[in-house]
Amino acid sequence: MKKILLTILLLSVFAFNSKAQDNVSLTMQYQRMMEKVISRIPEVANNTSNKIMDFAKSLLGTRYRYASSNPEIGFDCSGFVSYVYKQFGFNGARSSADFAKKGKAIKLADAKVGDILVFTGSNARVRRPGHVGIVYSKDENGNIKFIHSSSGKAKGVTITDLEGYYKNRFLKAVTVME
Repeated sequence: MKKILLTILLLSVFAFNSKAQDNVSLTMQYQRMMEKVISRIPEVANNTSNKIMDFAKSLLGTRYRYASSNPEIGFDCSGFVSYVYKQFGFNGARSSADFAKKGKAIKLADAKVGDILVFTGSNARVRRPGHVGIVYSKDENGNIKFIHSSSGKAKGVTITDLEGYYKNRFLKAVTVME
């Protein structure tokens, strides 16, 4: 009788231990699955910003044209940004002042590829929106390049470093991608 009781006791301990292992295993599996899902959220955001950049890059060299958002005749700065974002479902902003008001203001240090940069016009002392571009790249040191339609030397859609002339004209960064 003692042998039978001891056998039943040992079997139940093994069964309980095995069941506990299954629960730990299921918990670990669930945790790993959730970690994968959560880790993909930035990937989805990056995928959208990569698509925006690929599309914007396809417009490099399009000539500058004041008050235009038509790629066949050219873009002004806000026409370019408006046209790019319209392809991804963002409507409602056409001027640099509109872009300054739309979306969520963010710190320049927090700007990511695809965010919008708002600058003054060519006179940096007049601190109101007059130019916009899209963050094109940001390196590990925080150096930013942006894509925009320039009436300056490039006379069209170009990629420029955010330094010197443009750094002095910088007003704010906004994100329209949530």
